[in-house]
Amino acid sequence: MLGLVKKIFGDANEREIKRLTRTVDQINAMEPDFVKLSDEQLRAKTDEFRARIEKGEQTEAILPEVFATVREASKRVLNMRHFDVQLIGGMVLHDGKIAEMKTGEGKTLVATLPVYLNALQGKGVHVITVNDYLAQRDSTQMGQLYEFLGLTVGCNLHGLTHAEKQEAYAADITYGTNNEFGFDYLRDNMVLYKEQMVQRPLYYAIIDEVDSILIDEARTPLIISGQAAKSTELYYAADRFVASRLKGEEDYTVDIKLRSVTLTESGVEKAEKAFGIDNLFDHAHVLLNHHIQQALKAHAIMKRDVDYVVQDDEVVIVDEFTGRLMAGRRYSDGLHQAIEAKEQLKVQNESMTLATITFQNYFRMYRKLAGMTGTAKTEEEEFKKIYGLDVVQIPTNRTNIRNDMADVVYKTEDGKFKAVLEEIVARHQKNQPVLVGTVSIENSEKLSDMLKRRGIAHKVLNAKYHAEEAEIISRAGQAGAVTIATNMAGRGTDILLGDGVPDTGGLHIIGTERHESRRIDNQLRGRAGRQGDPGSTQFYLSLQDDLMRRFGAENIMGMMDRLGFDEDQPIESRLITRAIESAQKRVEGNNFDLRKVVLQYDDVMNQQREVIYKQRREVLYSDNIREVVQEMIKPVVERIVEAHCPAEEVPEDWDLQAVVDYAHATFLKEDTITKDDLWGKEKEEIVEFLLAKVKALYDEREEQLGEETMREFEKVVVLRAVDSKWMDHIDAMDQLRQGIHLRAYGGTDPLREYQFEGFEMFKEMIDHIQEEVTKYIMKAHVENNLERQEVAKGQTETGGSGEPQVKKPTKRDDRVGRNDPCPCGSGKKYKQCHGNA
Repeated sequence: MLGLVKKIFGDANEREIKRLTRTVDQINAMEPDFVKLSDEQLRAKTDEFRARIEKGEQTEAILPEVFATVREASKRVLNMRHFDVQLIGGMVLHDGKIAEMKTGEGKTLVATLPVYLNALQGKGVHVITVNDYLAQRDSTQMGQLYEFLGLTVGCNLHGLTHAEKQEAYAADITYGTNNEFGFDYLRDNMVLYKEQMVQRPLYYAIIDEVDSILIDEARTPLIISGQAAKSTELYYAADRFVASRLKGEEDYTVDIKLRSVTLTESGVEKAEKAFGIDNLFDHAHVLLNHHIQQALKAHAIMKRDVDYVVQDDEVVIVDEFTGRLMAGRRYSDGLHQAIEAKEQLKVQNESMTLATITFQNYFRMYRKLAGMTGTAKTEEEEFKKIYGLDVVQIPTNRTNIRNDMADVVYKTEDGKFKAVLEEIVARHQKNQPVLVGTVSIENSEKLSDMLKRRGIAHKVLNAKYHAEEAEIISRAGQAGAVTIATNMAGRGTDILLGDGVPDTGGLHIIGTERHESRRIDNQLRGRAGRQGDPGSTQFYLSLQDDLMRRFGAENIMGMMDRLGFDEDQPIESRLITRAIESAQKRVEGNNFDLRKVVLQYDDVMNQQREVIYKQRREVLYSDNIREVVQEMIKPVVERIVEAHCPAEEVPEDWDLQAVVDYAHATFLKEDTITKDDLWGKEKEEIVEFLLAKVKALYDEREEQLGEETMREFEKVVVLRAVDSKWMDHIDAMDQLRQGIHLRAYGGTDPLREYQFEGFEMFKEMIDHIQEEVTKYIMKAHVENNLERQEVAKGQTETGGSGEPQVKKPTKRDDRVGRNDPCPCGSGKKYKQCHGNA
């Protein structure tokens, strides 16, 4: 059926290539004129293009001239002329798509075309690579071309100082790794002054080895974790103080409707005496005040076996509506730890997540995204659904003549490795270079030992030392070379054939095991037969390999036993090859489902993250946030009035004294108002009356402090409240996420539960931010030497430039155990769900 459709309508990929070829003809027609230009005239094209863009000309309109300019400059600076297929690849990247180009087709050069074109906008173009070595290599090599044309180039490496990073990002074109760009985004949203930010708004990115970054690493979130400024001892100290020194009514009042507790003047005095401080509301004592408040709430509001239970030395929340235990859920804002201290349990979460994002959500923030790789078509559905990226297969410059031989299958792993050894020896004897791909370092070393015993000189790479490995892998095509590499080692480096090697059959690739993704196998195959070179590939498998064991190896093993096969006798069959590829398709489908689930969960956090980060940036960039603060105070006043003056009660039954007490404790001076001031007023009138009092006190504080001090004080209070509550919230959401799959056993959808509870927790966090801002803006003692302070320090690596470097992504091992709960949230064991595809 598909074949018939293609006959009638033509292949979509072919149609796209034909469309782009018409533009290639235009570029080629310009070449004679560009050849005549002097270097100065060629450089002047950059200013000409920028001027035309400023006047409103679209980049698509100037694309042929731009590409002709880059091609001519490349010939002069790099001694490389873009092939026609490379021009097509450049147009695909400019269109915001993925260009699938075979190994050796010159992807690094292809990228120069859309990078230059989009850099003319002056908004910054990011070129993302998989490691620092490739970023440095490409920025240095291709930087010569950009600088010839008058553009600036930066390289964002791990370990740069803050000033060096700002300079790298300010350049027209910035090279760097996915990790570094993602971490800089998170760090930018933790800074205390706008001048500390390094990234500009995310405009256009080209991702090299796009499948590796957007798919292989998609389930590994970037995490900045660290020690929040909360020692566990402070929880215990606050608990001891509350339990032994404070008395109800006399030292604190309890508001059951708001589920809040407030210290009286007597309670405040006792706290100041007990902890040896002058003013509990001094900004320097925010942390202590918060701990005392939470300890009070743990004792006066939270009841054991009603609000929570203690099971296996852990505090487990009880749902107030259903009465069921909410495994994995933790109270936010430090309340859970306060309850742990009250119950004399170990206070959890000394280390916490300060900021986190998945690569999926980071890269989806770019206004335009493109990528290139040798292998993308097998994952086209995922690229389209998750990132909105189409895949276009670019024709090779020369016809591929590589010989991909059928897989060879052995009964045992030992039999397989013996056969691999003999194949290497045979080809080495005729001086043919051999590259052996393994799935693990362990197998690399096993094969290396076997080669040593046979006296075969060889090199082993295992993706640890990028610069050295790129050098070694580039020589893997020399006569007689034997190279063993894990599948990812030396990726991004061309293998050139040595003298006389084409006559021996070119580079021969041996795969020692099938990967669960066809794409990784194709990457290994793609190292041979570049640019029309001869080459060959073959995979050696055993029925003891992981993939074979998971998919029907028992049947084949039984057949081999019946036919009397021993471990040294292979089966070479296209049928088995097709069966393995079918198994790989199923595993790829399963992995896509699991990555989709991870993204669905992170999307919940992502919506919240965007809200918080947007508002945080507004605070940093605003000169005056008084209106922002007053908008935060208003809902606090409305909530207290709503709680004690409900519409369903007659005004005579309203608890006006509770409103007065809360107002004095939170946002007014003592004795500012009385119950009589509120009597006889409508609910809306009470809110307006209280807000007028707040405004008067606000004006008074501003007059006392001075406008400049008040503006900075507002920022200090808001940033601290937002950062501390947000970090607590991230941690609480992380705890919820880890335990949410248990809900499936109760017949509920874990994702729906996570979305609902996450939203409720977010609203609760916003309430907490508003309350803390209100209390400290209206009550705190202010010093003239105000300083914005980090709420927590990100964990740092040892060594480096002396500046703290946030640690690399926390690598959560996402390989799921057979008996673990399936990450899809079905409630079944993995082996009974996605592990049984």
